[in-house]
Amino acid sequence: MSELRFDNMLYGLIPGLVLPPATLVIFWMVKSELGLWNFLVRFQYLGMLTKVLSLATIPNLLLFFLFIWTQRNFSARGVIFATLLMAFVMLVLKFV
Repeated sequence: MSELRFDNMLYGLIPGLVLPPATLVIFWMVKSELGLWNFLVRFQYLGMLTKVLSLATIPNLLLFFLFIWTQRNFSARGVIFATLLMAFVMLVLKFV
């Protein structure tokens, strides 16, 4: 069994942590005239910040399946770990 290139947990963890904030920034740029901080504060005020952050992690699903389909299982594990870290952040934001 030959080792695949970029099949490392770090290669899944880094994009898995960068993709949700990038998705949130793209959503902010397309949908809002407010500054980024005011955009996030407004969602926090409405009690929807964790929901918006949850939706921003959906692209991780595509990344996960991309790694699975290309037989990069360790990279897929990195994406799962990044998603779990994001879930922990959302839990902290929800209850603190």
